[in-house]
Amino acid sequence: MNQTAGPLPRRITLLRALALLAVIAVTVFIYSIRDQAERLEGYGYPGIFLLSLLSNATIVLPAPGIAITFAAGGVFDPFWVGVAAGTGAALGELTGYLAGFSGRGVLEGTAVYQRLLELTRRFGNWTILVLAVIPNPFFDVAGAAAGALRMPLTTFLLWATIGKLIKMWIVAYAGAFSVDWVVRLLG
Repeated sequence: MNQTAGPLPRRITLLRALALLAVIAVTVFIYSIRDQAERLEGYGYPGIFLLSLLSNATIVLPAPGIAITFAAGGVFDPFWVGVAAGTGAALGELTGYLAGFSGRGVLEGTAVYQRLLELTRRFGNWTILVLAVIPNPFFDVAGAAAGALRMPLTTFLLWATIGKLIKMWIVAYAGAFSVDWVVRLLG
């Protein structure tokens, strides 16, 4: 009989519980400092990166990431705003992935989770890419589905980064073009 069979599941359960607690703690912390987080925009591209990372690290709770990216696109070079915001957003989505990896628990019974789990199982990378591009509140759930399905972390990050870059470039350029439009309108 293998003597290591007993402790391993407990160790995995403990690690999953700790990952879930870390995700909850990060979400609560970021939500509690959301008003102060907007000051990071004043630090240029690194501030945009950090703000995007923080706003995407929250699970389900809204954060001002896209609005800041839109505004920053009108002030800074929209290409680099998109790069900073997109990479920060993709890294911030690791909390959703970890929530799913940690044991699925909270979202497992919801219809949205079940549908995203099915889509991720069926279409894999494409599900992550499409949901990362579309502004929606369900990407956290898609990240959880990817984690629950044990999608390799590098694969998840690659497709989430591509999708988030596309989305943030669109938002940053929209911010830049809107400023140009208002300036032309006002003469």
